Amino acid sequence: MVFAHGFGCDQEMWRFVAPEFAVDHRVVLFDHVGSGQSDLSAYDPEKYGSLDGYAADVVEICRELDLRDVVFVGHSVSAMIGVLAVQQAPELFGALVMVGPSPRYVDDGDYTGGFSRADIAGLLEQLDSNHLGWSAAMAPVIMGNPERPELAAELTNSFCRTDPDIARQFARVTFLSDNRADLPGISVPTLVLQCTADAIAPEVVGRYVHEHVPGSVFTQLAATGHCPNLSAPEETAAAIRAFLSW
Repeated sequence: MVFAHGFGCDQEMWRFVAPEFAVDHRVVLFDHVGSGQSDLSAYDPEKYGSLDGYAADVVEICRELDLRDVVFVGHSVSAMIGVLAVQQAPELFGALVMVGPSPRYVDDGDYTGGFSRADIAGLLEQLDSNHLGWSAAMAPVIMGNPERPELAAELTNSFCRTDPDIARQFARVTFLSDNRADLPGISVPTLVLQCTADAIAPEVVGRYVHEHVPGSVFTQLAATGHCPNLSAPEETAAAIRAFLSW
């Protein structure tokens, strides 16, 4: 099982979930280049100018470690990175778990992504002008669970540790991406895990992903916010375990 973190985070986001699967799987955790403890000198703005560059890294990790029949668990933007990795090397993957996925964050015609173009433009502008302020303002919105401020504080700190220049580009790649056309081509068993009251990837988006990934399973979590791997790790792990046992 390969666990991949979302924007502004690192592999520590999986510390309460991944151990649950180490008893019967080989568990692999990593930081995307530009995040966490990764080698910042390896960051190439051209390569990472699209999600395909991150997906290529996932494929490289799997091949380097000689992994087969991989269950890829991707949170937030890494859900779409997983979609692209499966496209690039379908022979490596056995299943895909998407936690809070969104193939496009911007509303487009009949498609509801949850944000207008103006919303995203404002979000990116604020990130450009004040990285730390953006982090402090957005983390509580993304995390949800206002009654547990320690969760938002952890996410804020994670955002603030990210190199500002890399964060700006990764944010653009994340929030301006459009992977809707990639969904119908997924050929492995897929679980869509949808949180309740998710401000970043609302239920209508999760339902869209489920409807466009052939044969996918949709599971609605009671967990609120966008980061159930931190806020509700037991429920998240149980839902993944139930999917893998089918």
